[in-house]
Parts: sequence; C-alpha cells; structure tokens
Amino acid sequence: MATKSANVYARIEPDVKEQAEGILAALGIPASNAINMFYKQIILQRGLPFEVKMPSARPVDVSALSEAQMNAELEKGYADMQAGRTRSAKSVFADLRKDYNL
Repeated sequence: MATKSANVYARIEPDVKEQAEGILAALGIPASNAINMFYKQIILQRGLPFEVKMPSARPVDVSALSEAQMNAELEKGYADMQAGRTRSAKSVFADLRKDYNL
C-alpha cells in the first residue's frame, strides 16, 4: 500500500462539509478515505465519476405564476398528455428524489 503523505486543501461551504461528514461518519468512513476514493474513481473513470451538466429545464415555481401563466402551464401539460408524452408518477418521484437529494 502506498504511503499517504500528500495533502489536499480545499475551501468548501461549512454546511456542505458538516452534512457530508455527518453522512460519512454514519457510514464509518473518514473524510480523508472518502476523498481518496473519489480521486481513485476519477482515475478509473478518466474524469468525474458522475455526470455534471445543467438541467435541461428548471421546475416551474407555481407560487410565482399569475393566473394566465398558470393556465398556460396547465395547457402545456394537457397538450403533452394528449400527445402521449407522459411518465408514471413513480418514475417522476424517483427522479425528483434523486435530483434534489430527497
């Protein structure tokens, strides 16, 4: 096993650090081991080990819509349904949980 003697310094948001370290602690994984695993995955994948991209569309904040805008959004949804562009609720909720860490 290689000697661990290199250091990595990074500035991150305190709440992100706290939340991540809480999860790692529950898993019994020290932060340094998690970072080492992350780096090894970067090497194995020859890039980031997860997809990094902007979402294709942002969710609509219905609380900020006027009545006309809300009606337009409902019409779009109805048109999608009529055209067969639908998904099961189970699939949609699974994606929401994944995308928003719920």
